[in-house]
Amino acid sequence: MRSIRLMVGGLAVAAAAVVTLSAQAPAVRPLSGVGTASTEVGGQWAKTEKGSTYQRGKWIDVTYGRPRLRGRANIFGSGADYGKALLAGAPIWRAGADVTTRLKAEAPLMFGANKVPAGEYSLFIDAKENNWTLVVSSWAAQMKYDKANTAALWGAYGYTADKDVARIPMVLDMLPSTIEELTWAFVDMSATGGRMAIMWEKTMASVAFTAGM
Repeated sequence: MRSIRLMVGGLAVAAAAVVTLSAQAPAVRPLSGVGTASTEVGGQWAKTEKGSTYQRGKWIDVTYGRPRLRGRANIFGSGADYGKALLAGAPIWRAGADVTTRLKAEAPLMFGANKVPAGEYSLFIDAKENNWTLVVSSWAAQMKYDKANTAALWGAYGYTADKDVARIPMVLDMLPSTIEELTWAFVDMSATGGRMAIMWEKTMASVAFTAGM
C-alpha cells in the first residue's frame, strides 16, 4: 500500500491506494503450428541493375497444420493398427493437423501419368504399412470448423473418394534423425520439377512431379 496526496481546494489530502501488481499470464500456444512449403518452377534467372532475379516462375504451395511428437514414439504404429491413430475418427489422414492440408499450384502438375490441372486442392494420405498413397482431391476446405457446412471439409472428416483428382503411390524412406514437427517440403528440385515430401518422426514419403508451363 502506498499513500497518494491529492490537492482538493488547495489542501493536500492523503488518500490510501492499494496497488496490485499481477504477473502477466503466459501466452497459450496451440498444440499444432501452421506450416507452408513453397517452391517456384519454370522461371529463369536474369541479370538486372540490382543483381540477378528469378523471373516468370510459377508458384507451388502446400499449407498445413504441424503436429508435434511431444515424446511420442512409433507415431504410425505397426501391423493392423498402422496409421489408425492418425485418423482420429476420419476415413483418411489429413497429412497434417487441424485444417485440411491444401495444395495451390499456378502450373499444371504431372505425377507420373496423373495430371493435376493448375488450381487449389486438398491433400490426404492413405497410409498403410510400407504402402502410402497421396490423394489429391477437389474437396473444398473449411478455415474454421462448421458442422453445418457439408460442402467443405475440416481436416479429413466427411471425406469421400468421389472428388479424388489423382491417387499417387509414394516412395517411403527412413531418415537418420527424428523430425519433431511434421514437415512438408520440396526436395531434389530442378527448373521443371522435383519431389513433394512429407516428413515426420523418422519417415519421409515423397512423390516426384514435373510442372507444365
